[in-house]
Amino acid sequence: MGSAYADFLVRKSRIHIPAGFDSVDLSPSLYRFQQHIVKWALKLGKAAIFADCGLGKTLMQLEWARVVNENTRKPVLILAPLAVSKQTHREGKRFKIPVSICRSMDDVKRGVNITNYEMLHNFNFGAFSGVVLDESSILKSYSGATRNAIIESTAAVPYRLACTATPSPNDYMELGNHSEFLGVMSRTGMLATFFNHDGGETSKWRLKGHAEKPFWRWMSTWAVMVSKPSDLGYDDSGYTLPPINRYFHEIETAAQEGVLFAVEANSLSERRESRKISVSDRVERLANIVNPDSEQWLIWGDLNAETDAAEDAIPDSIQVKVSDTDQHKESAMLEFSDCQHRVLVTKPKIGGFGMNWQNCHQMAFMGLSDSFEATYQAERRCWRYGQSLPVDVHTFVTDRDAAVIRNIDRKRKQSEEMTAAMVAAMKETHD
Repeated sequence: MGSAYADFLVRKSRIHIPAGFDSVDLSPSLYRFQQHIVKWALKLGKAAIFADCGLGKTLMQLEWARVVNENTRKPVLILAPLAVSKQTHREGKRFKIPVSICRSMDDVKRGVNITNYEMLHNFNFGAFSGVVLDESSILKSYSGATRNAIIESTAAVPYRLACTATPSPNDYMELGNHSEFLGVMSRTGMLATFFNHDGGETSKWRLKGHAEKPFWRWMSTWAVMVSKPSDLGYDDSGYTLPPINRYFHEIETAAQEGVLFAVEANSLSERRESRKISVSDRVERLANIVNPDSEQWLIWGDLNAETDAAEDAIPDSIQVKVSDTDQHKESAMLEFSDCQHRVLVTKPKIGGFGMNWQNCHQMAFMGLSDSFEATYQAERRCWRYGQSLPVDVHTFVTDRDAAVIRNIDRKRKQSEEMTAAMVAAMKETHD
């Protein structure tokens, strides 16, 4: 039964047919495992690279874009989060791959170009032979206008590449979004083929009984997941992460009316209320740790009240807000990279994707949300390959936050299981 069903799923799923470049000369700047990945992605023509933080996604996507441009004689456009464009421009200079920063078609040059996702509407994608989604986890907004605009605008672009550290471990629809962007299979088609809907919650899907191996095998025809070079059979020298130390600082809160002790916050509204009433206590504890220190600190908050209070309590900090100009956001985050600011205060949705901050090894969360992806991405700004020091992560929670901590731990385990399953499938494909 199991074998026959697996064979049926393989026949039913659409196998990704290579439609790219079979023989290319790549830059010697790439390590052997990076060359392996780029050659594979170029041969497919449309592919996803899920490579852990610090494994060189920027260089790999720049080299992919360079080769596509040279073979098609048409420009290639990279879409990236805010501030990552200038960081990628710097990397291009370092590896002798010119990158033009663009805000509209008027700025496009013949080679490799880059813009922010916010500028998407200013471009005619018919002019490009290739498009790259940097930090493609933005596709997690599967029902949002941005997700739809990206997929619809790029549908006719012949060469497409999606790059991110890891897709969301508890959201298979994000994998479907990547498949749809690459033209492999629609999100709804993927879900219908491999998954059962789990009850009344529209976002909950689980793999069908005998579908797990066929699903990962199918994914390995268009995506590669790498947590370290040895996942593809290469040497891990230089790719050993330092320890990460997670410290939880618990703030006591007043008991709710009618009870003797603080009760665990289970609903979203209860958790938000717990965070709101404890802002001043959490920020005071944070400042007592950060202010006497001389090291750089990266501080994450979710509420305006948290980030504003932290900026006030830490005199030598700079804050990046949603309401700030793009110029301020870019300059502040790049200046933090260059060690011009000791403390940066911001939100994961602003600075949590794409930035390389190995210069910093001290980090704090002024609270914990239920989004594992936001927590993971925020941690990996500093805890990434290339970091030479242990990374200390301080999280300030209340005595009502046990459910949130358990939820994040569960999602972290799911992420590790998903990575292991996909890496195993990759090894079969890439051997």
